Amino acid sequence: MKKFNFRKVLDGLTAASPVGSSGGGSGSGAGGGSVHPGGTAGAAGTPREEIQETLTSDYFQICKTVRHGFPYLPTALAFDPVQKILAIGTRTGAIRILGRPGVDCYCQHESGAAVLQLQFLINEGALVSACADDALHLWNLRQKRPAILHSLKFNRERITYCHLPFQSKWLYVGTERGNTHIVNIESFILSGYVIMWNKAIELSTKTHPGPVVHLSDSPRDEGKLLIGYENGTIVFWDLRSKRADLRAYYDEAIHSVAWHHEGKQFMCSHSDGSLTLWNLKSPNRPFQTTIPHGKVQRDGKKPESCKPILKVEYKTCKNSEPFVIFSGGLSYDKPCRRPSLTIMHGKAITVLEMDHPIVDFLTLCETPYPNEFQEPYAVVVLLEKDLIVVDLTQSNFPIFENPYPIDIHESPVTCTEYFADCPPDLIPVLYSVGAKHKKQGYSNKEWPINGGAWNLGAQTYPEIIITGHADGSVKFWDASAITLQMLYKLKTSKVFEKQKVGEGKATAEIVEEDPFAVQMMYWCPESRIFCVAGVSAYVIVYRFSKHEVNTEIASLEVRLQCEVEDIITPEPETNPPFTDASSQLPSLKSLSGSTNTVACEGTMKDSIPCLSVKARPVRMPPGYQADLIIQLVWVDGEPPQQITSLAVNSAYGLVAFGNCNGLAVVDFMQKTVLLSMGTLDLYGSSDPYQRQPRSPRKSRQFAADNFCMRGLSNFYPDLTKRIRTSYQSLTELNDSAVSLELERCKSPTSENRENSFSRSRSSSVSSIDRDSKEAITALYFMESFARKNDSAVSSCLWVGTGLGMVIILSLNLPASDDLRQSDPVMVSPSGTILTLKGAVLTFACLDCMGTLTHRPYEVWRDPHSADDGDKTRKRKLVMHSPSSSQDMGDHQFAVICSEKQAKVFSLPSQTCLYVHNITETSFLLRADVVTLCNSVCLACFCANGHIMTLSLPSLRPLLDINYLPVTDMRIARTFCFTNEGQALYLSSPTEIQRLTYSQEMCDNLQDMLGDLFTPVETPEAQNRGFLKGLFGGSGQAFDREELFGEATAGKASRSLAQHIPGSGGIEGVRGAAGGVIGDLTRARIALDERGQKLGELDERTASMMASAEAFSKHAHEVMLKYKDKKWYQF
Repeated sequence: MKKFNFRKVLDGLTAASPVGSSGGGSGSGAGGGSVHPGGTAGAAGTPREEIQETLTSDYFQICKTVRHGFPYLPTALAFDPVQKILAIGTRTGAIRILGRPGVDCYCQHESGAAVLQLQFLINEGALVSACADDALHLWNLRQKRPAILHSLKFNRERITYCHLPFQSKWLYVGTERGNTHIVNIESFILSGYVIMWNKAIELSTKTHPGPVVHLSDSPRDEGKLLIGYENGTIVFWDLRSKRADLRAYYDEAIHSVAWHHEGKQFMCSHSDGSLTLWNLKSPNRPFQTTIPHGKVQRDGKKPESCKPILKVEYKTCKNSEPFVIFSGGLSYDKPCRRPSLTIMHGKAITVLEMDHPIVDFLTLCETPYPNEFQEPYAVVVLLEKDLIVVDLTQSNFPIFENPYPIDIHESPVTCTEYFADCPPDLIPVLYSVGAKHKKQGYSNKEWPINGGAWNLGAQTYPEIIITGHADGSVKFWDASAITLQMLYKLKTSKVFEKQKVGEGKATAEIVEEDPFAVQMMYWCPESRIFCVAGVSAYVIVYRFSKHEVNTEIASLEVRLQCEVEDIITPEPETNPPFTDASSQLPSLKSLSGSTNTVACEGTMKDSIPCLSVKARPVRMPPGYQADLIIQLVWVDGEPPQQITSLAVNSAYGLVAFGNCNGLAVVDFMQKTVLLSMGTLDLYGSSDPYQRQPRSPRKSRQFAADNFCMRGLSNFYPDLTKRIRTSYQSLTELNDSAVSLELERCKSPTSENRENSFSRSRSSSVSSIDRDSKEAITALYFMESFARKNDSAVSSCLWVGTGLGMVIILSLNLPASDDLRQSDPVMVSPSGTILTLKGAVLTFACLDCMGTLTHRPYEVWRDPHSADDGDKTRKRKLVMHSPSSSQDMGDHQFAVICSEKQAKVFSLPSQTCLYVHNITETSFLLRADVVTLCNSVCLACFCANGHIMTLSLPSLRPLLDINYLPVTDMRIARTFCFTNEGQALYLSSPTEIQRLTYSQEMCDNLQDMLGDLFTPVETPEAQNRGFLKGLFGGSGQAFDREELFGEATAGKASRSLAQHIPGSGGIEGVRGAAGGVIGDLTRARIALDERGQKLGELDERTASMMASAEAFSKHAHEVMLKYKDKKWYQF
């Protein structure tokens, strides 16, 4: 018996009735209700029964994968000379651990406290971090995602300096009070052994020596500890006898101390720019004092003081003079001099100027043993915004070429795009054109930080990330297999004339600095067409070529201005529906691109673009070459508004872009403007809203200053140059019309959101009176049914607005490819208008089987190929239209997502099949239709931090996780989804955070991550020889365990520090890679736990023995008392 389907009975009823606003939204701001008002009408059939959706909630899980870029606000540096891995700590409590390319690990302290210092347990697979909240943490690096094994929180003293001797388990900790404590690394328990400041200094000293700024044991004798205090006091402490062997005093503050490897001399750096060299045999005064950058006085007086030398390192060589390397110490008389690192080698002094302030530096040496010739071979210099490594083995000290992607922030990132599973030939092609621009002059040696191990893993599909920057540059990155490597850099500013000082105001007053900043990008990987929209209201279309060309750049100027105030009375019923681009308002003076510039009338600017395109032929190297530049021009003294949406289609040969004034469509093959129209005119007679008339403006003279474009400094206040805007000056104006006009001219997709992400956005209906200018927020070219009940698909442009309106424009293209270069393309409205709540964000098209329909594209061909000299070669188009196959059916689904809700329409009936109210109290920042596991879904990122996925076409919620509260506009600008369950955003101004929302990738992530620790033999210490062993140092071995252990030193005060067990125990190791390392790690932690339990058992046994002994003694006393008494005397 055939099943009766009640939904089919309702199809006819619901197809004729509008959906309305049915369906309740979630009050929480994330998630909501799905509404299924009905099936399709007419020939569309019942797709709900036909489509089997394969995705379920089991396919989704949120997980961070990897972080790329330079660590933001670095504070500390450490290096393991055996494992050859580098650790960088930051002000936000993050640690980045770097090894060979592909080995890049990010971990974060939960407290978020700044990292003060890092210390590797050399070749042990562990790291100690000291933080600004006076906590020490022990990180286990023997797993792919490091975890904290132990923490120790100091309660009464502030940590200032830490030192861990090589192959020691006792960590020296100096404090702000001047005391030195000792911590057992294995148990992370404080020893009872303390070096108090008042015991270290002489009793006759009346002043406090200040915080401990240096701790190090003598290379000659491990039982001697050198303590440096801030005020210039140096104490050489004998750990065995618990007294000071010697004390030295200097009248300048100490910043750092470095030993000679023989342990007889040490060097100090001071606040006056001096270096002092001390001998242990004569500690009364330094036997050598130098101010390397101080000017020598003529009268023989002491050289003048310089800036403080913040750090010095003293490294010896067997076959040459020692290296003295220090940062700072420059002369005060050169205030504009850049931060420098000075290398003194014998009598030669080399000053290496840096682009950014120096945070820290480390000298890399051949041996980890402090009592051997150090043989330095490189210096790692951590700058505020860069990491460089200097080669010490060559006399000119070249730097190594950095293999890490740490130059993402070379210019502030303004926008990002992410493409997974793109054509495999793109990466080698982009690399081949980008490799020709490699810089020369690097060291010819291999990058010295090459520890760890990394395998390609199972994920092999190609991925490309594109970043747009404030200086107009665009970078293409190979992001395959969770790595990142730059492929190609494109400088979009090269097509414009450089603005000379003083000339800028003559042409543009919109953006004074960073006028070339990239605002939007659109890339078609198949056709290799690339399009950029800049902050100065221009669009550049690029084509890819492997051949260099020298040619003039074609340019168009578009007049795009919406004069709402010229409409005196609203008469929507009397406006005839327009059939072509000619039926526009009289105020739109120019419908096509104008190459003639109208002269300014006084200060009134008109028909002037913001930037000047180069008029002479330009040499374009292989790669992306500008094909066409389209610039919006000033209109009646009012500057062009920022571009809010952009779309290109290579098969149609069209580029479309819009802003808050209207829409422009340009034929980049014929280099003509097809449409330049205000948003209101796109509706024709179909405008669903009655707009409120406004009186004409009284004056335009403030427009050039007030209607300025939003600058990038709002997003990147700490990196980008300030872009001058006049928004602040508007608060002083009292004209309400001015503030209203300004509010409407701001970009609806970003500026309004910048004020507050948490406030509820008004619906599109209630905001009509305020937003007479309706911004174009989304554009999409596709083969679709343009009108209701069309029998075949045709070329269309879908236009989404800031008020939730969707307008479909029909594109009438020449029938044959031969006529494409000559016959005009017609753009006309189809009369179809669809509505949603909130600004439209994205479109997609599914065929009748629910499969994502790819946009039509032209197969790439080299426009300057030598093989095809003439232009008679035919274009190869891939249309992906349902009409091209009998199996595709006679209907399709249109997926539309706004910042408030998602809808799925059946075409051509235009019936709304499914509605999902995504959020009521917040709004979406990004929405993308993506493929996952051979299926398709809608991925959304909400301003309240929720990441959601919805099934297609039924819009069932599959995932809703509160991942990341949007606290910065940078996240909103750069968050993007892509196929295969991947996404990214800019987590800081210098770092890209990648994440996955795929359960499969979360499961396989361990196989893709690199190993930080690899089994390496610790190099053997050199044979010191009989005489050196006899006369060169202490004869007796130093047993720290005996000296600092509880048996000798006792227990430390419990109130001094609190031990906190970490999460990096057996649970942390379960996530580690399998095999020998994982087993060894588990065994090691199990042994630690067993040792801890045995220790507790020993304590319990000792307690029982003591009580048994006491009982025995008491019993013996009772026996003696009563032994001579008779039984009757009791």
